[in-house]
Amino acid sequence: MADIDVPKILQGYDLDNITIATVCSHTSLQIFHGARKEGFKTLGITVGENRAKYMDAFPRAKPDEIIQLESYDQILGMTEELRERNTIVVPHGSLVEYLTPAKFVQMEVPTFGNRAVLAWESDRAKQREWLESAGLVMPREIKDPKTIDEPVLVKYSGARGGRGFFIARNYRDFKANIEMGKQYTIQEYILGTRYYLHYFYTPLQQHAYNLSKGSLEMLSMDRRDESNIDEMYKLGSQEELKEQNLFPSFVVTGNVPVVIRESLLPKVIDMGAQVVERSIELFGGMIGSFCLETVVTDKLEFRTFEISARIVAGTNPFITGSPYADFIYDDMSSGRRIAMEIKMAREMDRLNEVLS
Repeated sequence: MADIDVPKILQGYDLDNITIATVCSHTSLQIFHGARKEGFKTLGITVGENRAKYMDAFPRAKPDEIIQLESYDQILGMTEELRERNTIVVPHGSLVEYLTPAKFVQMEVPTFGNRAVLAWESDRAKQREWLESAGLVMPREIKDPKTIDEPVLVKYSGARGGRGFFIARNYRDFKANIEMGKQYTIQEYILGTRYYLHYFYTPLQQHAYNLSKGSLEMLSMDRRDESNIDEMYKLGSQEELKEQNLFPSFVVTGNVPVVIRESLLPKVIDMGAQVVERSIELFGGMIGSFCLETVVTDKLEFRTFEISARIVAGTNPFITGSPYADFIYDDMSSGRRIAMEIKMAREMDRLNEVLS
């Protein structure tokens, strides 16, 4: 990771005039909306297609200013301009994926969260090491596709919104669907209900579920609508559908709010706390929003198949709060919670602890 001297950059900032910036996609509407509620200026960056006019449809979430770029790489060329605007960048899945993690960590503009997490999140082997060493149970990994003798889920690296994921029952299925040249992992397919758990970790205060440093907040959870996998069962068996050239797809098209049975909440909290505590030991801590992607089996056991170490699109249904956030705050989205953390850190003279 690049050695970016955030404290030195902040010395040149007018901290009373911070601008919150992100790419106009993914969770940008709630990020801008939340930043405005906390009194910050906002800057939107559009790449390729001009999304500026679509922002007019949501005036309370439209950024104060929008910059149009032709490519994500141009973001790296405007770091000086962003610093002159006293900018703090809030990363989300689209920004990191399309800029690429390698280039994102080189961006010499203060960003919310700890960029060191990318080395552990983007490498699936290191991610498994992190989560399993934190005590979470993950689906068993299959190393050799030739040994597939049960349903498995094949996943590509990176934040792809489920694009390209597929189920294989044997090596023949694997060969028929794999995109050669792309990095992938093979996991046992766990039958159960998928829940995406949205947390926020603050190192600045102990006021919710207290940890060795700071506290953990459980803000919301969702399930995901996926392009056709949820409906294909109505048409017949997978083998029959494949004969008709129909293949299941896991591309995420939307998110559905969820509440989990209350007796499972202690385990939900424990999993989030364990992951944060281990992150502190491994790389200095994962700051802010993160999501554990899980399956709950009919034995009420959790299997965690992935972590997203930043704000996720599943938080978008909760712009004015959720059944869980409402027990901690009033009118709190994950986007606003990020802005609140930046504001609190500024007031406490601790911005260096939440930016990288």
